[in-house]
Amino acid sequence: MFSRNLIRTAAAALAMATLAFTGAQAASALVGTQAPGYYRMKLGDFEITALTDGTFMMPVSQMLTNVSAPQLQQALAQAFLKEPLPLSVNGFLINTGTKLVLIDTGTGELKDPKIGNLVANLRASGYQPEQVDEVYITHMHGDHIGGLAVDGHAVFANAMVRADKREADYWLSPANLNAADKEAKGRFEGAQKDLAPYIAAGRFKTFDGGTDLGAGVRSLPSYGHTPGHSMYVVESKGEKLVLWGDLMHVGAVQFPDPAVTIRFDSDSKEAAASRQKVFADAASQGYWVGGAHIAFPGLGHLTKAGNGYAWVPVNYPQPP
Repeated sequence: MFSRNLIRTAAAALAMATLAFTGAQAASALVGTQAPGYYRMKLGDFEITALTDGTFMMPVSQMLTNVSAPQLQQALAQAFLKEPLPLSVNGFLINTGTKLVLIDTGTGELKDPKIGNLVANLRASGYQPEQVDEVYITHMHGDHIGGLAVDGHAVFANAMVRADKREADYWLSPANLNAADKEAKGRFEGAQKDLAPYIAAGRFKTFDGGTDLGAGVRSLPSYGHTPGHSMYVVESKGEKLVLWGDLMHVGAVQFPDPAVTIRFDSDSKEAAASRQKVFADAASQGYWVGGAHIAFPGLGHLTKAGNGYAWVPVNYPQPP
């Protein structure tokens, strides 16, 4: 007992001496980076892995529509946020036990170190891109499909890529590309470039609206943000998760007021109607929700709050 106390006393003295010594050193430089790249949870027999692609800064007052400036600033202030707002980009990996399915692929080949990290975080989570059996696309904006290809080569070399037929017909149309204005043309070019290696290999397949995709996953149309925007419903052992894609973007503003839209919506009225319907269902049914632009890991539940809704993020960590 005496020797243990002596050891403890000596260790404490050494710690104090070390602290005193380090306190006299020059201040350390700020690191400025975050560490978490993935988050894991169980859904019945399935394993869900949320993957962060990173964040980008959004000038929300320039992007959000159908909202007054005072209303927008009040909503941000109530959430202790200010512009520009860091916006998460999330993807979700579903391991059903028989199939590995990735929902969206992030931004891909960007030079910004804060974004384009989904594939690296997929590897960090214990999987390889070659293991992915299928990639389901919510819609064909660059921050959701940019990670499909690098230098014209498929990143997910063995995967079948699937998307709603309305979405594919719109973005992969040469006629629509030619008719697009300068701002939109790059989005068409990006979609056609990112899908090209999969189309050439016969590994791109469309579905029509709500479709059972097998192994406990089905598509659910939520048109408006883009012509063929789709959500994905994942179910196992009575548990349910709905992956929203870009049903919403800025939770601090759109949860309390789902009527708020964004400039990128192809049909803002249809997008708002889809959001109202999905929010109401999620709040009344109480199932899990995953959002592409909700603060990482983007998983949680929705509850009714006054005339709008409130987001309840997943508790960290979920039981294994």
